[in-house]
Amino acid sequence: MLTGKQKRFLRAEAHHLTPIFQVGKGGVNDQMISQLRDVLEARELIKVRILDNCEEDKDDVANALAKGTGAELVQLIGLTVVLYKESRNNKKIVLPKVDKK
Repeated sequence: MLTGKQKRFLRAEAHHLTPIFQVGKGGVNDQMISQLRDVLEARELIKVRILDNCEEDKDDVANALAKGTGAELVQLIGLTVVLYKESRNNKKIVLPKVDKK
């Protein structure tokens, strides 16, 4: 689980990213999840755009993407989903440390 501080950091990192996947009329499917897993392994932080013609609820789509890929849902703003998953072999993003009290 990400802390609020880590999510803020990731939102700032994702700000300049452009969505590289789109969820349209077909909704979320296994092929999309598989491709997203590969991209998350390479990039760690991605944006996914939910198109206006998507028939599923945006919250359901965002949760399905996060659950299917094993990623953290960083943000759902409008129709844009931000996902983060730490890479096993290609680590680029260093998260702020968690303060233990």
